[in-house]
Amino acid sequence: MSDVTTTVDTYLEAYSEPDTERRTELLEKSFAADGVLIDPPLDASGRQGINDMVGAVLGQFPGHRFRRVSGVDSHHDAVRYGWELVAPDGTVTLAGMDVALLASDGRLQRVTGFFGDLPAKD
Repeated sequence: MSDVTTTVDTYLEAYSEPDTERRTELLEKSFAADGVLIDPPLDASGRQGINDMVGAVLGQFPGHRFRRVSGVDSHHDAVRYGWELVAPDGTVTLAGMDVALLASDGRLQRVTGFFGDLPAKD
């Protein structure tokens, strides 16, 4: 497993962690201090803002967890990977893809999430 894969998996673990203190530890390992997280309905800046956003999402989906469903594709400072939000019974609630930029220390600087499949060509 590459360092970037470990970083992504640590971030997804944080996005699934209901305990705020543990989530803070995971975000410190995976996200730059001034990182940015952008999803279609929400966005946040800085680790505390990201932590708060993740807490709000987990409040809407109690017991759910995120899992990576693809390899981590990267070049230069860019990363992409697929993920699913899984309910406690194992059903997939939502799937999507993140595109991320890495900070110079290898942590995530900016993550932009996309929900669902790519749109069909017109």
